[in-house]
Amino acid sequence: MERRMISPGFVRDALDSLGDRDAAPLLAMAGIEDAGQPVSNLQYGRLWLAIAQATGCEFFGQGARAMRPGSFALMGHAVLHGGTLERALRRALRFLNVVLDQPQGQLRLRDGLAEVVLTDTRGTRPAFASRAYWLILLGLMCWLIGRRIPLVQVDFACPAPPDRQDYRQFFGAPVQFDQPQSRLVFAAQHLTLPLIRSEKALKTFLRGAPGNILIRYRHDQGIAGRIRARLRATPPEDWPDFDTLAHDLGHSPATLRRRLRAEGQGFAAIRAEMRHTLACRLLRDTDASIAAIAGRLGYAEPGAFHRAFLKQQGTTPAGFRKV
Repeated sequence: MERRMISPGFVRDALDSLGDRDAAPLLAMAGIEDAGQPVSNLQYGRLWLAIAQATGCEFFGQGARAMRPGSFALMGHAVLHGGTLERALRRALRFLNVVLDQPQGQLRLRDGLAEVVLTDTRGTRPAFASRAYWLILLGLMCWLIGRRIPLVQVDFACPAPPDRQDYRQFFGAPVQFDQPQSRLVFAAQHLTLPLIRSEKALKTFLRGAPGNILIRYRHDQGIAGRIRARLRATPPEDWPDFDTLAHDLGHSPATLRRRLRAEGQGFAAIRAEMRHTLACRLLRDTDASIAAIAGRLGYAEPGAFHRAFLKQQGTTPAGFRKV
């Protein structure tokens, strides 16, 4: 499983759900020696499980009702055979609405965008509640389709937690606070993607949960995983075309295409996803010009980068950088 470092602030958020309980035994169970330092997604996952067992809630006590241990596994079984991401997402939202009571999640479609909107008649909950909700929902949905869902926007209805840049960095998309509603936005075209997982795969996935949902689980094995590894090891401007890649992997183009289809994947989609992820990182973490980033990503000219990024993200590279 891919590893990702989780900020100490997110650890503090989780520990706050314990109230007056002693956190030391749970930190020890998770293998966390210093809660003031970043931890791996695996350590955080173990802490999440320990807290769920101690409190009787997989949602850190952030809902109107407890999400009792075992609920996430039941949700996985409930959505597994939905057929498409849209049906699975709607089923998952219904499940969470019944289990949690509040907040209530709803899928809305408009202008080519899909919005998961959270409403709460009992008042505004802290940012951690929405963040945990998005993690539970996104982690399962991304795993079901075998790819990460690029986000366009993440809004929180509450004020921004002080000194917590991790909230702005975690989702790889523009984040806004003090908004009318908490919502998570992505391109609606992803809703038609097929679910590619089996009952057997679900059992394996659940054994790694919740540590694996912290990385917005992607299809990291099989032929798609080999392609990602091959592209990850090569600068984007030197990425091979499909026929060359097939030869490098020891397959004919027809065989590679067939194997990708069996995994619910496509070469163009994998390449676009990886290029977009790198684009977001370069725009967010470097001062390189947009033209320089376009060249580094292998685009022939900045205009092509601009159009591709706008299609994926719903905003321009310059707009993304300003947020």
